[in-house]
Amino acid sequence: MATPVVHSLREQIREHILEGIVGGRWQPGERIVERRIAAELAVSQTPVREALRELESLRLIESSPNKGVRVRELTATDLKESYPVRAGLEQVAAELAAPVLAEDVSALEPEVAALYVADRAGDGEAQVRHTVAFHREIVKAAGNAVLLHTWESLGIEVWTTLSIRWLSPEPRAHAEDHAEIVEAFRRRDPAIGELLKTHVLSCAPRI
Repeated sequence: MATPVVHSLREQIREHILEGIVGGRWQPGERIVERRIAAELAVSQTPVREALRELESLRLIESSPNKGVRVRELTATDLKESYPVRAGLEQVAAELAAPVLAEDVSALEPEVAALYVADRAGDGEAQVRHTVAFHREIVKAAGNAVLLHTWESLGIEVWTTLSIRWLSPEPRAHAEDHAEIVEAFRRRDPAIGELLKTHVLSCAPRI
């Protein structure tokens, strides 16, 4: 029973550090002290180290023997690079998921409804959360564990949030675009893969 507890703790620590990066507690180039986080959260340094390693794999932080762990100096190019990879994965996902979602789009509809609410409220955080959840449901519906794992490993929610927070794009509505994707699945649009790919690419930050 120890493994799930450690996993859960690592996830909580990772979210704590992420919130600090996204919220500006740690600025790009600033050092993150492992020992200090462990003391602050009253945990050992091991799960903190694991969480930092995971964030390093997402290219959000970097470590070196002399400088320790620091928040990466991310550029707009860094933020943009994941989008073509994600678009390709979601094109495949949409094509695999099409027969399933043509029969039942109920997994997508609550996210679209939530996006209408978030759009009206101008709630950027809710827009990110429900947009990512919508796309995750499509990838899950593809029924391919390798595809889902690869998609999850891109850290899409993190990159999307950072794109909005750091590059401050103009506010935009999200619900209508996603409602159109639902309708495309429902009507068995043969171009659904290309449609989703184009949609994802349109969300990439402008440089």
